[in-house]
Amino acid sequence: MRLSDFDYHLPSTLVAQYPLAERSASRLLDCTGASLGDRRFTDLVELVEPGDLLVFNDTRVIKARLKGLKDSGGRIEVLLERVTGLETAMAQISASHPPRVGSVLSFGSGARAQVLSREGGFYELQFDQPVAQVMGTDGELPLPPYVEHSANAFDEERYQTVLARTEGAVAAPTAGLHFDWPLLEALRAKGVAISTLTLHVGAGTFQPIRLENLAEHRMHAERYWISEELVQEAVAARERGARIIAVGTTSVRALESAVSKSGLLQAGMGETSLFIKPGYQFRIVDRLITNFHLPRSTLLVLVSAFAGVQRIREAYAHAVAEGYRFFSYGDAMLLERE
Repeated sequence: MRLSDFDYHLPSTLVAQYPLAERSASRLLDCTGASLGDRRFTDLVELVEPGDLLVFNDTRVIKARLKGLKDSGGRIEVLLERVTGLETAMAQISASHPPRVGSVLSFGSGARAQVLSREGGFYELQFDQPVAQVMGTDGELPLPPYVEHSANAFDEERYQTVLARTEGAVAAPTAGLHFDWPLLEALRAKGVAISTLTLHVGAGTFQPIRLENLAEHRMHAERYWISEELVQEAVAARERGARIIAVGTTSVRALESAVSKSGLLQAGMGETSLFIKPGYQFRIVDRLITNFHLPRSTLLVLVSAFAGVQRIREAYAHAVAEGYRFFSYGDAMLLERE
């Protein structure tokens, strides 16, 4: 398929700029039946069955956006992609002119970083102090490009899921933002199993697809961790004939990346550059809870592969017509595997 097959018109007024006052107050488009259903997110309790397994991504967003100056005096904005050592990191850098290898960047607190190398759109940086310390003094929460305000104290709470515990992401696993503790308790009370994995969402998640032929697009690698406990939970769910429901596309990519050729989920740490597109054969995920995604994005391609291209086109057209809120702080949908 072509990139142009995954485009749609979205009025800018539907791009959610702020989260709702309550996490679970968002809307949920139910795409699991013969017809689309407009629901509240708390209706999820009615849409799952006892024994189903919900899998969340427990990654925690770090203060990965740094603003500073090149040694020439030009302004820069650094988005840390991955902390690679105590004082080293890979990053994207926005500037009027790209910084040279060997040049030095400076930040408000006095911290400095030398550009060691460049590979494509990513730079290797050597800081003069621990990266965690620089983020603590100079870092900002990296809200997505389509959110037009700088991160404030409310964002610092609400752009993290309630299950966030493992620091390392530069973007939130946004499907999880809809869950609060009362909803999780209601799901547990119904007999739904809840487990977590970790996939540190990288800056590459914002990279657009630039090639019309999807087969030529390459995903940026992201790290994930699957626990033995989750493996046992998944096996038990299969044995009782229950469904495995991924909360977010990051959970889908981690789960599908960790399945062996024999179809068994494998515990451990890994990296994934899996690009899921129509034709992909899903091996473990049965249902998906996800937000609405940008036109012409890898995430829109993924959900189209999962639920079917035509089903997603119908769902998105319906969501636009009904005024759903889109993207990270927006509403959600529940999808069944085609």
